[in-house]
Order: sequence, then C-alpha cells, then structure tokens
Amino acid sequence: MKYTKLNIRDIILIEPQVFGDYRGFFMETFRDDEFNLKVTSKTSAARFTFVQDNHSKSTQGILRGLHYQIKQPQGKLVRVIFGEVFDVAVDIRKSSPFFGKWAGAILSAENKKMLWIPPGFAHGFYVLSDEAEFTYKCTDYYAPEHERSILWNDPSIAIDWHIIPGLSPILSQKDKEGSFLENAEVFD
Repeated sequence: MKYTKLNIRDIILIEPQVFGDYRGFFMETFRDDEFNLKVTSKTSAARFTFVQDNHSKSTQGILRGLHYQIKQPQGKLVRVIFGEVFDVAVDIRKSSPFFGKWAGAILSAENKKMLWIPPGFAHGFYVLSDEAEFTYKCTDYYAPEHERSILWNDPSIAIDWHIIPGLSPILSQKDKEGSFLENAEVFD
C-alpha cells in the first residue's frame, strides 16, 4: 500500500495495491503490522487498535458530519465500497498548528483509496454518486452521549465540499444544529 500525508500531516491517504484481471480484482484493505508501522512513521502517533467496524449507505446529496466524540475519541480508517464521496477531516486539537484546518479526498469504489483520520478530528462526507456505501474501522466504540457535531458550512473552516450544482446538501436534524467551531467543545 502507498501511504501519503495530506496537507495536515496526521491525515493519510492510503492507496492499496490492486491485482485484477478479467475475473475481477483482489486487494488487501488492512494489515495491522503495515498500517501501524506506516502511520506511526509518518506521524508521531502511537499504535492504533481497531475495535468496531461500521457500514452506511447514503444517496446523492447527503452530507454527514462534521462528527466527533469529545470522550472516547475515534480514529477512523474510511473507504467507499460502492459509489463516490468527498471525505473531509477537520483538525480540532487546540494545540495543533493545523487547528481549524481541513483535508479532504474523493474516495470511491473505483479508485479504492482510503483515508486515515486519527482521534482529535471531526469527520464528514458528501455523496457525489447516485448512492454510496461507506465503511470504516474505528479505534474506540461509538458513544452517543459524547458525540458532537460542528456545522458543515462553518465559514471559519471554509470547506470546499464539491457540492453538486443545484443540489443543496441533505442534512440530518443533528447536523443542522451543529456548533460553530468557535463555540464547539474541542480537544486540548
């Protein structure tokens, strides 16, 4: 696999080696030994262990995020197994030189790229294709009582979501009521 740091050093784009022919393809999507060696060598992070896998399906125009857990923060290894999304991570670690900055990438079933988002980041995605199925591995368990949401369109962050012209994002009530970064609970 190829591991590439994005504009925020702790966000890593992962491109698996794909072996394919007329019958289909094969690829490794995760190897603990390689992942932890590459991630810790490209950042100053400790070793990560995944404890939960999630799978979601959304239709075009759905925007989910920007979500995080203030306690039991989750690192996420995300990928798309059907369709295409624009995936975003926002650094919400007050002590980081990248605080309030975002990194993003197009993830699709076709390009097979994955994104590593460590604990300390808010995460979201916007569905570009008619439908998309999104899977992710998490380093801690889902804890709804600790979940928080930052507004997807916070002007202080200014994310370019790749919004489809004429198609306003479709949001959950929770995401419509998210906080501005300046008022959000964040990490020290």
